[in-house]
Amino acid sequence: MIALEHLLVLPVLLPLATAALMLLGDRSRGFKAAANVVSAALGLVIAVLLLQGVDVRGPAAFGVYLPGNWSVPFGIVLVADRLSALMLVLTGAVGLAAALYALARWQQAGVYFHVLFQLQLMGLYGAFLTADLFNLFVFFEVLLAASYGLLLHGGGAPRVRAGLHYIAINLVASLLFLVGVAVLYGVTGTLNMADIAQKLPLVPESDRGLLHAGAAILAIAFLAKAALWPLNSWLPPAYAAASAPAAAVFAILTKVGVYAVLRLWTLCFPAGAGASAGFGGEVLVWGGLATLMFGSIGMLASQQLARLAAFSVIASSGTLIATIGFDAPALSSGALFYLGSSTLAGCAMFLLVELLERSRQAAADPAEVDDGDIALTSFLDADVSANANLDDDQQVLVGRAIPAALAFLGVTFTVCAMVTAGLPPLSGFVAKLAMLTALLELRTGAAWMLFALLIVSGLCAAVALMRVGMRHFWTVQDRPPLRLRVAETLPIAGLLAGAVAMVLHAGSVLDYTRSAGEALHAPELYINAVMGAQPVVRGEGGAP
Repeated sequence: MIALEHLLVLPVLLPLATAALMLLGDRSRGFKAAANVVSAALGLVIAVLLLQGVDVRGPAAFGVYLPGNWSVPFGIVLVADRLSALMLVLTGAVGLAAALYALARWQQAGVYFHVLFQLQLMGLYGAFLTADLFNLFVFFEVLLAASYGLLLHGGGAPRVRAGLHYIAINLVASLLFLVGVAVLYGVTGTLNMADIAQKLPLVPESDRGLLHAGAAILAIAFLAKAALWPLNSWLPPAYAAASAPAAAVFAILTKVGVYAVLRLWTLCFPAGAGASAGFGGEVLVWGGLATLMFGSIGMLASQQLARLAAFSVIASSGTLIATIGFDAPALSSGALFYLGSSTLAGCAMFLLVELLERSRQAAADPAEVDDGDIALTSFLDADVSANANLDDDQQVLVGRAIPAALAFLGVTFTVCAMVTAGLPPLSGFVAKLAMLTALLELRTGAAWMLFALLIVSGLCAAVALMRVGMRHFWTVQDRPPLRLRVAETLPIAGLLAGAVAMVLHAGSVLDYTRSAGEALHAPELYINAVMGAQPVVRGEGGAP
């Protein structure tokens, strides 16, 4: 059995090797599609193995791998703990769902779709595993470069317009990232995250202002990617214009910024960081509250389902960023549960957008289908007996047939809406209940405001999604039956099944997120695990 430490490099190498294989020779579209799905599935399996591996290790739940076999902090370091393992599993689930969905239509809209998709996964996996700022920047650029191509995939003026805006914003954020990294390196003399955290309390008072300036510049780059208000004007048009599988992956792309802030802030500015303790915490809290409010209002104002889904991503980012600033392990536990729930629901919502819009357009332009489509036999047989209950148009009321495709869309949209709005009994409700319970213990003005906004934002989401549901399912009559393919329905069902599984195993999931939250707020565990990693000496176990 492969040791946990040696599994760490596979999530990065697997998509890189798959992308390279696709580029070798003149590969057929079918080969690329099969390789994309298989690689995404293997990535999810590896992520689950890593999650199980760190979960059984107890408090010291860290796996550390030195790819170049250099001593810390001079070489590249990959680290898996409960937080990064959770992000890997979410990335694998979203990646597999989007890859499967693309088989139906979107893979045919561009030659390099599958290559860009694999590079996107490589950047995501690497960003969640790396333990130094320079390689975090490298993986950021890999995933951003791939996202530029995926956003423009399919062409069209709206995508080009939104794509140029998206590229410009992210190029500026990348520049700020480099500036912030350079300043921090100048102050601390290292780029390893654990080493930076270890040296921060020793920074001279004369350099403290420069240290804070570098951290603030770096935070702006991360928060722009995390869609913090007012740095999020790029997100609704970009995510709404993207193709369905690309937008689904983008649902977790925004969480990379949230992850970076959560990782670095809890690691570098804990209560024991001396004069820098809690630096920027109030900005995170109030910025997160403003972002949550902005996202909630945006959902209410949205007339298009795609923009509503984009604003729901903004609201979830605001919730997570606000919880980070409170520096409370119990609140972080509920926030991590919410992170998983909102990511799965957001991905499923973006995949549903295209199908729901297609159902509205079916009356004007019925979709052509092939043998791979779902048979649209009705699952209710109409009662046409003499005693049947008829409406004013002499149509059967009781037992009226419902097409299977429409029923699927109705059920999945309802589940997705309930998770997004935080309605019982699904995972969104469990997550918000955990956060609300933790906020009651804090008893501060900001905590009460977040408490109220979590409830109000859920109400806003419920109202907005109910309005969309009525427009798509109740107002259109006598439309031709919609045809869906298995490749389009299976990913959505799988993602929502994951959200339901989080409820069925809520105790185990909350135990996991509680341990992850406690480890985040005990940064010495991460520092000791990374700084204590030793290169393998030849003759004493061989090269790694």
